[in-house]
Amino acid sequence: MAPSAQTLSTSVSDEKYANVKWEELGFGFYRTDNMYVAKCKHGESFQEGSIVPYADFQISPCSAVLNYGQGLYEGLKAYRTEDGRIMLFRPDQNALRLQSGAHRLCMPYPSVDQFVSAVKQVVLANKKWIPPPGRGTLYIRPILFGSGPILGSLPVPEYTFTVFACPVGRFHQDNAGLNLKIEDKFRRAFPSGTGGVKSITNYSPVWITLAEAKAQGFSDVLFLDAATGKNVEELFASNVFIVKGNVVSTPEISGTILPGVTRKSIIELTRDFGYKVEERVVPVEDLLDAEEVFCTGTAAIVTTIASVTFKEIKTEFKTGDKTLAAKLFPTLTDIQMGRVEDKKGWTVELTDATTPGLKL
Repeated sequence: MAPSAQTLSTSVSDEKYANVKWEELGFGFYRTDNMYVAKCKHGESFQEGSIVPYADFQISPCSAVLNYGQGLYEGLKAYRTEDGRIMLFRPDQNALRLQSGAHRLCMPYPSVDQFVSAVKQVVLANKKWIPPPGRGTLYIRPILFGSGPILGSLPVPEYTFTVFACPVGRFHQDNAGLNLKIEDKFRRAFPSGTGGVKSITNYSPVWITLAEAKAQGFSDVLFLDAATGKNVEELFASNVFIVKGNVVSTPEISGTILPGVTRKSIIELTRDFGYKVEERVVPVEDLLDAEEVFCTGTAAIVTTIASVTFKEIKTEFKTGDKTLAAKLFPTLTDIQMGRVEDKKGWTVELTDATTPGLKL
């Protein structure tokens, strides 16, 4: 049964919600009602797409995405506030990152306005799937890929830009902090590769490493650089920060590390707190010598790392209410959820008037 009005915030008690047990919501796929689709022929530009019922694609077995992995995805969230508003967080940054990735993978791309408009349309078309305040968020997944058939050489005749969404809970459920394995055999990315963009080819090659780590009881994997194997890069799907005294360090963006939108936001908030933030090469030794470690991402938000294990040796870090991560998490989520004034100009409020052409 859907939650009763009594179980929800009184400010949104008249909202119509999907039939979801919100208190049991995890981070996984949940089919919703509608998605956005736009197509683009070779040599042309993306035009306005449309909202259609959520459904499977019919695609050529010889498509560029299936044969050559020509595809990108993004991830962002919509938030329902206590007073019933719907908010996005820095969607323009996701649009710009998609464009950078598209350039790297030789694909045309939607403009920033087209991207943001598509996201807004999908959110409003699936409004009843946005969880009540404090029960989760609506995760939004834009995807750009080569949908036309190709064998051997360019050009790809057709590209597709699509956006779908589903309600999600917390990605990391362990409030005590993550226990990571530092992977010293496999590498996530290499210089001049695609580690700095959200290519769909970045993830499945290291699933085996993640699966093995989870089977051993670890929460996630922390990868090292391919060039030397001595420096920290990032987790499977989030950026990493270390704290020592008043200095916070995070691996610099150098082509092998994804420039996270949450990472960028946390750097600014951390500086607002008076910390010195360094974007630099982070040797494993510096990580092991840190007082506190945490990771950031759209899914991870800000998550404490309780320990890392490197070559069978476990190193533990500071956790709890006195950590920087414990201060950053509510600071960021209060902005995202509209609980405080957004002095950064990061949030975008959605109303039906924001997408006047939307037809359901």
